[in-house]
Amino acid sequence: MNEGLADFLRGIAATNEWWYIMPEILLAVLALGLLVLELLSPAIRKHVPRVAMGGLGLILALLLMVDCSDCMGANGQSAFGGLLQSNEWSHLMRVFFVFSALMVSYLGGIFLAGRNLAQSEFYHLVILVAAAMMLLVQSNHFVMLFVALEMATVAFYVLVAYRRTSSLSLEAGIKYLILGALSSSILLFGIVLLYGAGGNPALPGASGDSLNFDALESFIALNPDNPVVLTGAMLVLAGICFKIGAVPFQIWVPDVYQGAPNPVTAYLAIASKAAGFMVLLSLLHGPFLALQDFLLPVLVFIAAASILFGNIAAVMQRNLKRLLGLSGIAHAGYLLIGVAASFTIEWVDNAVVFYLITYLLASFVVFLVLSLSGEGDDADLNIERYANFSREQPFLSGALTCGLGSLAGIPPMGGFVAKLLLFVAAFQAGLYGLLGVAVLGVVISVYYYFGWIRALYFNGSSVTALGEASNAPTLQNRFVLCALVVAIVVLGIFPAVVSLV
Repeated sequence: MNEGLADFLRGIAATNEWWYIMPEILLAVLALGLLVLELLSPAIRKHVPRVAMGGLGLILALLLMVDCSDCMGANGQSAFGGLLQSNEWSHLMRVFFVFSALMVSYLGGIFLAGRNLAQSEFYHLVILVAAAMMLLVQSNHFVMLFVALEMATVAFYVLVAYRRTSSLSLEAGIKYLILGALSSSILLFGIVLLYGAGGNPALPGASGDSLNFDALESFIALNPDNPVVLTGAMLVLAGICFKIGAVPFQIWVPDVYQGAPNPVTAYLAIASKAAGFMVLLSLLHGPFLALQDFLLPVLVFIAAASILFGNIAAVMQRNLKRLLGLSGIAHAGYLLIGVAASFTIEWVDNAVVFYLITYLLASFVVFLVLSLSGEGDDADLNIERYANFSREQPFLSGALTCGLGSLAGIPPMGGFVAKLLLFVAAFQAGLYGLLGVAVLGVVISVYYYFGWIRALYFNGSSVTALGEASNAPTLQNRFVLCALVVAIVVLGIFPAVVSLV
């Protein structure tokens, strides 16, 4: 018995390919190194932001230099005893998360300047979240998935309430903690049901490791109508919908987006949403593939409800961070179109990733302009404060117009191509009703996005405009904004540059 256990452990150890998670290891070392710098003299401590962004930049360059044809999942292989499996799109998402952490760190430098808040801990948590999400999208086992997801979620609990002097930030932290714990409980309950059903020897295809995605896929294929399996899959889907902010699990989004610090709101809106969708695609094309007929109507309903709720609720919203939160619910609905269509259309996974990339670029443009133009508590920013903003800050207004235009899906921005690809996929998959709802949602979104743009250039208001009090952006900020805007336009004109479509 002991010899058999030893052989089993040696077999698992033989699959520990540490090289494949070297970027995650480097991120962990960087995060711990920042805490060490905090213990040194103030002269060294002030360089923490530069060290954080420099380290993230080097790790990003390392990921970009890696030949993805050597990914461990390229040939259907896994590592660490089946805990992790990688492929080309998961490698691309690792780049996505490191770049997101780099941009959030850049926003964090603007946010923390002049505030009596700990700096090293902020960058430490941002980097740990990135590492957790990188492991999350490579998960091939529910234990790995849950541990990585909770690692990111617990760090977000702290980041959301990071502005401890703001009642709105503390309120957002409490709400996110309570609802996040609820969603984790629902997700874990679903996992437990699947584990129990998959390990039941009375059912065909039962396995001793029913938490492994490959084993669970084989089991569910033999038991697609089992009520315990269906209940478990629904609970897992509900837990993930909490994370991506889809209807009917979106109740936390506006309050948390408003109260959280601006960089954290951007992180939640972009990276957290992207991680949730990658996990969802991994599950639907893996262990839940045999449940297509059962899950498709559910996904279509959630997508349509998210699009309608997010866009309609945003029409009358004046607070900008709440507006971005509500529009994020609508964007989750658009992405779910691709998820629903992916059961029958092979190339839709690539379209979903392309949408996430354009959403990342446009959102960071918007949040960077908010960070540069806002003063005081960014939770109170509203559209009226941007009245005639272009008179004082034409550069920031132009960049913001491009970012909002991409989010609205206006050509020639990348967001237009991203939405078009998902709409084509919905048409080819025969989801005509959902396609009609999506087109209606785009029409509604144009109203509130262009309402913000109209305020920038034409709105005459008695409220003191931000542009009168804002300083001109530095050369560095102009360069970053220009790079993001150029990338948005290039993706709109030449979408194939990311080798996905």
